[in-house]
Amino acid sequence: MSFALGKILHEDSEIRRLLYSAKELQQALGWIGSDVQFYQREAKKLQEVAGFSAHIFRVASDLLKEGLICLDCSCGKSYISFVLNYLLREMYGLKAAFYGVDTSLPLIERCKAIAALLGYENMSFWRGRTRQFEPPVPVDIVLALHACDIATDEAIAKGIQLGARYIIVVPCCQNQVRGQIKDEQTLRRLTEFGLLRYRFADILTDAIRAQVLRGAGYYVEMHEIVPPTVTPKNLVITARKTRSGKKGMEGYKELSRLFGVHSPIEGLLQELFGGDKD
Repeated sequence: MSFALGKILHEDSEIRRLLYSAKELQQALGWIGSDVQFYQREAKKLQEVAGFSAHIFRVASDLLKEGLICLDCSCGKSYISFVLNYLLREMYGLKAAFYGVDTSLPLIERCKAIAALLGYENMSFWRGRTRQFEPPVPVDIVLALHACDIATDEAIAKGIQLGARYIIVVPCCQNQVRGQIKDEQTLRRLTEFGLLRYRFADILTDAIRAQVLRGAGYYVEMHEIVPPTVTPKNLVITARKTRSGKKGMEGYKELSRLFGVHSPIEGLLQELFGGDKD
C-alpha cells in the first residue's frame, strides 16, 4: 500500500466521502431509500462505521499490506465488515476475508443475501455464539461493534484464544459488573448515586477488560471513534498482541478484589484464570 493510500484510509472524513458515493453498497445495506436519500438513523450509523473503520486502518495498518482475515463478533447487520470489505476489495484491490457470527438467524440470512447481492464471495456468516465459533483459518483481527453486554466479553475472549494479532471492540451496555458493585467498597460515596454508579460501572467494566487483555499479552489503548454527539457509546478498546507474552491476571484481580466484582470473562477464559476466584 502506498503512503498516500494509507493516509486516505486513516481519515474518517475521507472514508465518509467514499461511502457517500457508494450507492450500490448503501442500497444493499438499507441506508438509503428509493429517493437515494439517507435515512436519519443510518446517517449516524455511517459516521460510527466510518470512524471505526478509520481507527482500524490507523492502528492495524501492518495487516493491510499482507491481507486481512477478520472475525466480526455479534455482527448484527455486519455494517463494519461490509464497509471494510468495500474499501479494501472494491476500491483498492487488497485481499481480505470476513467471518461474521451472530445468534440471530434472520440477521445472518440477511447478511448472506447482501453478500450474494454484492458478489462478496469472501464473506461468510455463521449463526451461534461467538464462544462456539471455530474459524477454519487463523484470524488476524477480531472486531465487535456495539456487541451488547457479555457479547463484548465473548469477542475479547475469542480473540485471546485464537491468538489474534489485534482485538478491537466498541462496547455497548455493561450490565454484568454494575449489579455486583457492593455498597461497602472504597468508592461507596460515589456509587450510592444512581447515575454515577451507572457511569462508574461502565468505566470499571472496560478497565477490567483492558486488564484482562494486558494480562493475556496484549498492548492496550482506548480511544474515541466518533464524538459523543454521534453516540455516547464511542469508546474503542484496541489490543495489539505483543512478543513479550502473557503477564498474568494480577491487574484484573486487583480490581476484582477492590470492588468485589467478577467479570463473565473469567468463565470464558478458564485456561488463564485456572477456574479460581479470589
